Amino acid sequence: MALMHEPTAPYHSAQDALRVLETVSRHTTGITDTRLASLTGLGPERLTTLLRMLRREGYVEQVADGAYVTGAALTRLCDAQDRDQALREKLQRTLDRLRDSIGAAVYISRYVDGEVTIAQYADGPATPSVNEWVDFRYSAHATALGKSLLGQLDHNGRRDHLARHKMARLTSRTITSDRLLLSRLETQPPTVPHLDLQEYAVGTVCAAVPITAGSSVGCLALSLPVEHAHRLRQAADKLNRGAAPVLLSLAI
Repeated sequence: MALMHEPTAPYHSAQDALRVLETVSRHTTGITDTRLASLTGLGPERLTTLLRMLRREGYVEQVADGAYVTGAALTRLCDAQDRDQALREKLQRTLDRLRDSIGAAVYISRYVDGEVTIAQYADGPATPSVNEWVDFRYSAHATALGKSLLGQLDHNGRRDHLARHKMARLTSRTITSDRLLLSRLETQPPTVPHLDLQEYAVGTVCAAVPITAGSSVGCLALSLPVEHAHRLRQAADKLNRGAAPVLLSLAI
């Protein structure tokens, strides 16, 4: 199954952050931001933004003389005997922080062996997760995360999925025409979040942005009660900006 990977802003941010992190790692006694800018070719403003993110994630630390060294989070992730567990814990902390900053339940979803899966999520009393009243594997046509994942496949991959999963009408807003859905997926710019405006469940709106690492297809999604629908666009923008740390963790 072919994939349609088109780099997004979070992807470029993660790539630049990885370049900074690799440069810091090579200088075990520390490196200044001036030297980092020279070696990475990044402008001062861009570098400052990336260093702020890397410090927040615990991947770099600033020592007494102002130089940067690798942080505890990077050490744990690289040295862990069970890297998968260490990665899950790191991603969970990132998701928890996103949930709190956006004010919405957030999810990491992946397309594995032709099926939609929820890898991890973060919710809470004030940010409830979606009630999965229809298995997400069978409702990709109606969910923001499902549409984001399908949007990263090629035309044949999308058709294959829809041939295996009937497009059931879940609400009055659900798209049940494969022709209409395929047309929308093909014309959706990769930088624009996919939305679910009560297409999966009455009372819930969602948004999703791609997080493609290597050959795998994934996305970051959020859900809000419909009474907070007026916040959806702003929340989706925050989600997109918060995707870079997730991509970076997956890439390390």
